[in-house]
Amino acid sequence: MSPEALSELIFNIANTLVSEGKAGTLTADLIPPQAKFAVMRPKDRAHGDWASNAAMQLAKKAGMKPRDFAELFAVELTNADGIKSVEVAGPGFINITLDSASAAAVVDTVLEAGSDYGKNDHLSGKTLNLEFVSANPTGPIHIGGTRWAAVGDSMARVLEANGAKVVREYYFNDHGEQINRFAKSLVAAAHGEETPIDGYKGAYIDEIAKRVIDEANADGVDVLSLPRVDGGADQDGNPLGEGDSEQREEFRKRAVPMMFDEIQRSMKNFRVNFDVWFHENSLYSDGEVDQAIADLRARGDIYEKDGATWFESTKHGDDKDRVIIKSDGNYAYFAADIAYYRNKRHRDVNPADIAIYMLGADHHGYIGRMMAMCAAFGDKPGENMQILIGQLVNVMKDGKAVRMSKRAGNVVTIDDLTDAIGVDASRYSLARTDYNSPVDIDLNLLASHSNENPVYYVQYAHARSCNVDRNAAAAGITYEGADVSLLDTTADGEVLAALAQWPALLREAGDLRAPHRVAHYLEDLAATYHKWYNVERVVPMELTDPEARGEQADAIRIAKAPEPARAAARLKLNDAVKTVIAEGLDLLGVTAPDKM
Repeated sequence: MSPEALSELIFNIANTLVSEGKAGTLTADLIPPQAKFAVMRPKDRAHGDWASNAAMQLAKKAGMKPRDFAELFAVELTNADGIKSVEVAGPGFINITLDSASAAAVVDTVLEAGSDYGKNDHLSGKTLNLEFVSANPTGPIHIGGTRWAAVGDSMARVLEANGAKVVREYYFNDHGEQINRFAKSLVAAAHGEETPIDGYKGAYIDEIAKRVIDEANADGVDVLSLPRVDGGADQDGNPLGEGDSEQREEFRKRAVPMMFDEIQRSMKNFRVNFDVWFHENSLYSDGEVDQAIADLRARGDIYEKDGATWFESTKHGDDKDRVIIKSDGNYAYFAADIAYYRNKRHRDVNPADIAIYMLGADHHGYIGRMMAMCAAFGDKPGENMQILIGQLVNVMKDGKAVRMSKRAGNVVTIDDLTDAIGVDASRYSLARTDYNSPVDIDLNLLASHSNENPVYYVQYAHARSCNVDRNAAAAGITYEGADVSLLDTTADGEVLAALAQWPALLREAGDLRAPHRVAHYLEDLAATYHKWYNVERVVPMELTDPEARGEQADAIRIAKAPEPARAAARLKLNDAVKTVIAEGLDLLGVTAPDKM
């Protein structure tokens, strides 16, 4: 019997007690939903397999003492199939011990469901637009963006496991001043000049500048001979921006796609596949910025002041109103944010019911204006728009912070990290920590093959379970004759309980937008499995005492060999663990090796 089944049973008992007039002043409308009846694993196993505080939750509404109310639940639970005993403890806790067959039923449930075990559809019917990474196309993905890649893709996988339609989206900031600074930096590099004060540094700038020159030469364009005088027009006759030039424009139009290609390659190599690559510039070229402003104007949220156009965001909870068109006629950056949210909610293909933004720590000040904009469009802040703020990443080696990038100057890039420790360790280590907390990445630890390395520890549990399968096959042990009720030792029970908790954990990880909970669960399951492996046997142990001979040796072998029905049951338990670990690792975008 699973925790969810027990929760449903307790919910039904509460309603039965009401209908039979045994619940005092409690009425059916005061009973919370089934999901609110938490069933927990007691810290002290002497207290049973599972515990519930349902009586304590409801006693006040029933006008009864919690312990007295718990006794009523205990009577009903004792009569339920699959429950061995029930005890009321302390102020009203209900401690439940399952019979061995009921506890072990989870094994067959896992094996029948396979990789779908624990997956559910409670988010079905909802389209979630999950935007993450979205680094400027002015350089390689740095470590902060790498963290969002690991967390974001894992979160998408977890949400999909909960039935949601997830659109993974990358927003290219290819419009505005950062692109101008990028182009200026490239021109300076091409001429061997100092990097502009506000420009970008790093060997990658020299690389891109050279690639632009080579590509232009192949097209018959001598890019270095183009005018460097500011102003003028591009090849189509369109005026260039202030401080721009023909040469800078040529570098821009060739270099930005090169950076797009590099970013896309890095993401693919990191096992992150985006459904939408959205270009900020399209919001301007397609007239969506003007349309969004017109929509807000029609709603009464736009006004003119001091020659500028303002969004009256204070009407919707912001601390001050925001300029969206400056007095010089140029758009403020927030204008694109408004248009982008409107686009997400109303696009023709996969419009978002929920738009989730994953932003860096330096964007905390954006939350107020973004939520105000959401409300101005008639949506619910925190529901239709959700903003997640990630904290910083420190890369450590030998106890010291490192700056190991040769291409990008004083930052660590996604390629630097994966070159050092691989994709598996990179993804796992970045996804296993709550994004609300800073994280230290220890390169020495994550490159090691020891139990101190969390990704190795979990992957080794999977590899070990595969090795058990190979040994069982060699010994002729199959599922035939398995009796899961024989999984009755303390070690068996701990593994069974861990497996039973996976569905609730997976649902919780989705609802809380917390993929790190999957990693923590896997580490706990791996620890429980490793302990089980060390005390229980599927296949008889080989004789290891060189002094044992004859009858003594046979006695050792017999003592270590479980009866066939128990061995087959333990093989099933082993494979159930293997199944859940593989599923959990896949949700984090990490491989499950069969040998290590």
